[in-house]
Amino acid sequence: MTSRQSSPSASATLLPPDDPLRTTLHNEVHARPSARVRLPALIIYVAVLNAGVTREQECDHLRRLPGQQDLPLDSLHGNFLRLRFEGYTVKWERHTEFTRYSIVQALPASARLGALEPALLSALVVTPDWLRSLPGRTVAAVQLAMISGDLFDERALMDQAQAWFGGRTVVASKLGDEHSWALTEFRIGADGFERMLVIAPTGTTETRAGRISQRLLELETYRLMALRGLPVAKQLAPMLAEAEGTLADITARLEQKSASDQELLDTLVSLAARVERATAEHVYRFSATLAYDTLVGQRITELREKAIPGTQTIGVFMQRRLSPAIATVAATAQRLASLSERVSRTSALLRTRVDIATEMQNQQLLEKLTRGQELQLRLQSTVEGLSIAAISYYVVSLLLYIGKALKGAGVPIDPEISAGALIPLVLWGVWSTTRRIHAKLYIGH
Repeated sequence: MTSRQSSPSASATLLPPDDPLRTTLHNEVHARPSARVRLPALIIYVAVLNAGVTREQECDHLRRLPGQQDLPLDSLHGNFLRLRFEGYTVKWERHTEFTRYSIVQALPASARLGALEPALLSALVVTPDWLRSLPGRTVAAVQLAMISGDLFDERALMDQAQAWFGGRTVVASKLGDEHSWALTEFRIGADGFERMLVIAPTGTTETRAGRISQRLLELETYRLMALRGLPVAKQLAPMLAEAEGTLADITARLEQKSASDQELLDTLVSLAARVERATAEHVYRFSATLAYDTLVGQRITELREKAIPGTQTIGVFMQRRLSPAIATVAATAQRLASLSERVSRTSALLRTRVDIATEMQNQQLLEKLTRGQELQLRLQSTVEGLSIAAISYYVVSLLLYIGKALKGAGVPIDPEISAGALIPLVLWGVWSTTRRIHAKLYIGH
């Protein structure tokens, strides 16, 4: 019995050649490793839209951090990078539409439970200018404080948490098997950040704290990205209403035959162009909204929330406010697709009407051509008859002159009688020759 070889070189000899994407797809599961957060911690999180922002620009910005002047551009090709510094880490993640920056540092003692709306940015380990000049436009910014605390006295804990938020109403959930609390107020403060607070018991592992932070930050980011389709849907609503009215008018005029085909065609082509332009410009945004909403639902499920008496859970609060927006986007996307299909059906009806009219015109033209050909044939027959008579006349005249010449030469002949006698033969000869010419021409065609 032989032992199984597991080294890459050995497996390469036992398998067919690798698909070019095998390694890339396999390593995708490790592309964004889970965070490890040691409590108490402060996470300064910023997500920026990266449209028009290159990796070179993002790399140049990361090089402004201490000791990163020689950071190679190749380190950003994997869409994930964690830079470790003395007492803090900076994490960079690039996604399709946005790039996330996370600064994980120790939570200052002044921001622990019992503090009244602490100033978290006062302990920021990176310079404010570095944070302010992140390449891109901010779509989400969160200050997430993760604190150790006693979860047994829920009333006292909630009072401390509300004081931490400045006494304002908060949304809160127990996570998982009630191993921690998560609280937020879903408001953007004067400093431009939202605030979240996680309270976990002493001894919470770094990996569990990292998973909690990752899910909460992704949840908020995907929520905001999903909502980006709502302004587009509202902007399209007047255009869709006008387009639907125009299409209804075209259909009515098509049914009543109250307008020319060219007029209806011009109006319909203009309408179709507007609908297709709107589809091309916004179909990605609508599809992305539905995809982000799916991710929001997944992250809420992963939190495994339980309610804290007297407060709404984060998932319930978010879904109640997100669901109408997503429904509006989905309805607008369906409305746009339906309008495009109706324009296509109306175009088919108009095309059928034009085809029928064209066929009738062609039939009438064919009838006219047939009648013309019949008249032409009759005229040709008449002309041929006259031509036979004319040619025969000239032939008989030539024979008459020949007879007179022979008579003058002493030949006993009567030219007039001879010419008259030859008239039937001449007519038959000219007619036969004409028929043979016709036969040759017909065979040639």
